[in-house]
Amino acid sequence: MKYTLLFFILIIFSCSSGQSEKVNEPLANAAQVVPLPYHPELVPKGKIVHRGIFSNDLQQYYITVSDTSFTQFDVLVSQQIDGQWTQPEEAFFNSNSNNHGMSFSPNGNELFFTSTRPYGLTVKNWQLYWSQIIDGQWSEPSLIEISSMESWHVLHPTKAPDGTLYFQASDLNYSKLGIYYAKFKNGRLEAPKKLNFNELKDKDLCTPYVSADGQYLFFATVGPQLDLYYCKSTGENQWSAPVRLPEAINQNGQGNPYLTP
Repeated sequence: MKYTLLFFILIIFSCSSGQSEKVNEPLANAAQVVPLPYHPELVPKGKIVHRGIFSNDLQQYYITVSDTSFTQFDVLVSQQIDGQWTQPEEAFFNSNSNNHGMSFSPNGNELFFTSTRPYGLTVKNWQLYWSQIIDGQWSEPSLIEISSMESWHVLHPTKAPDGTLYFQASDLNYSKLGIYYAKFKNGRLEAPKKLNFNELKDKDLCTPYVSADGQYLFFATVGPQLDLYYCKSTGENQWSAPVRLPEAINQNGQGNPYLTP
């Protein structure tokens, strides 16, 4: 089994096929791992990386970057050709507005992200968008409507195999921050529910990510710094007690966790 931890916001535990019975082995050994920068040469000069993910076939690498003043967020993509990564270019769903928090569905045929692009909304806030592969091409991104959260910031969508969409939401002042989940079907969400853990009842939770097999949920807690936690599925939208990732990983504030397929 092989696994790799990536610097700052990107965590990869890469397991070879046919070893699902050992899926927790990388987590057990994580204390021995020192995070390393992942291809820093792909980061444009003067930019900060906030999130990095791979396409499900691992041939494309998407990164969210911003300027140092955090006023403009863009999503770039690099292609792997003959074992080398190309210089990043704008992703197909990037826009002149801010764009962030992308993730693929477990089957790789849907892409979810957050954006402040105008879409008939009266408030310029972060909202969820999605695109799907139709006839071999990505569709034009569409707003995911959440009637109870039209005036909230909604970010970091991640889809579980059963069709549940997890995401971060807060009011415009970033208070009431938490992780929510709802069934996603035909471009619409059911009424969201808030995810709560007794062990972290005094903490705000953010930046969720569900593994492609639905077995693990990763997220960050908000405090003097962001700290990464994970928990294991115990049933439909039910999770074990959260476990904080080791000190070697939780340094200087960690968010936006991600697990390769």
